[in-house]
Amino acid sequence: MSVKETGVSYYGISYPEHARKDFEEMIAHNCNAVILALTEFDIDFWFPNIIEITKVAKDLGMKVYLDTWGIGKWFGGDPPSLFLTNNPGNRQVSALTGEPLPNACFNTPAFRDYFYRTVEKLAWDVPADGFFWDEPHYALPKGIASITGGVADDWSCRCPICQKKFEEQFGYPMPKLLTPEVVQFRENEALETLRTASEKVKAIRPDAKIICCVHATQNTYYATERRGYDNWDKVGATNAFDVFSTTIINYSLPQSFFVNITKRTVDIAKKYGKGNQRWLMGYFNEPENLDRIKEIAHLYDDMGVESLFAWTYRGGNGTVLAAPHALQLWDKLGEAYWEVLSDEYKLKI
Repeated sequence: MSVKETGVSYYGISYPEHARKDFEEMIAHNCNAVILALTEFDIDFWFPNIIEITKVAKDLGMKVYLDTWGIGKWFGGDPPSLFLTNNPGNRQVSALTGEPLPNACFNTPAFRDYFYRTVEKLAWDVPADGFFWDEPHYALPKGIASITGGVADDWSCRCPICQKKFEEQFGYPMPKLLTPEVVQFRENEALETLRTASEKVKAIRPDAKIICCVHATQNTYYATERRGYDNWDKVGATNAFDVFSTTIINYSLPQSFFVNITKRTVDIAKKYGKGNQRWLMGYFNEPENLDRIKEIAHLYDDMGVESLFAWTYRGGNGTVLAAPHALQLWDKLGEAYWEVLSDEYKLKI
């Protein structure tokens, strides 16, 4: 059995005494780790209790990872961004229309300073085991796609800051077309932001584990050339990352997709000496037969997956993105974890 770590994401609870009960329920569902999905508001307003909630999970024997959830809308996630509210001039910009988009441009000094200060604050004060970079991505403008009815040729970001940096690096103005040089620039700048943040964390907390989770794509599935993270080798080769992770796959996709993504994930991790991580969909969409969750968990285990997470706790029960049978799905996930998690890593309460 290859799976050593099982867990779920967790958000929206701000009191340690209530979190304890939830963590105990997670352990009873055979989770030995949790990802705390922290919004900008959480970090700004609930910071003292983030520290205490982390301590509670650690006291119960769980690993704790901090997810900068939706920060700047550069990372994946549903919550709104305080940064965008307070800094409307630091948005990504459509290349073809010049329209400002509802995502922060991480090349702007304002966003980089904000993001770096945030992760340093968390690293100094929150006794977590590491950080989870959650689906970092460029905005994908919608306007051209809606006009043409097809995949958009538009992309981001072509704001003044990005144009200036591109011209400084390549010696000519940034094109409006997504040329190979533009793709290279976008990949490198995004990874530079994450690499710097990771190194700042490790300077404070050397043992912190950095997990970088990219979209689980096969070329055009997420129009990934325009999202900016199709080059898994670049992500895997980044020394500041410890774990290479790929995100959730919808259960309606064919088995071959699950096999392909998992093989590529494990191979990239091995190639660059990283740990690996795969995800299960535990919200909104659920398989017609919930035993499919067990089948996929066993597939991941057989293919060498070491860390297995699901989004989210209790199947998202009580949210607009809850699975149709959220609590039954949650129980089935717990059964799946019991079957694939190596005995030496199971927690008891």
